[in-house]
Amino acid sequence: MKQPSKKLRIRKSVSNRFSVTKNGTVLRESSFHRHLRRTKSKRQLRRLKGKHQVTGTLAKKIRQILGKA
Repeated sequence: MKQPSKKLRIRKSVSNRFSVTKNGTVLRESSFHRHLRRTKSKRQLRRLKGKHQVTGTLAKKIRQILGKA
């Protein structure tokens, strides 16, 4: 009798921090944007706003952990 294959466990911590688009692009939120915003310049806050793309081997690993590889 054949053993059933092991079920893929998705890391919840990674799924909360990263998102994968339809095309497979990995997106992340930038750090340093939540606290002590008064001391940062408006230019810096604009730069930190929104989602940013993750590239390279790190993106590949994140896709693998999320089961989207």
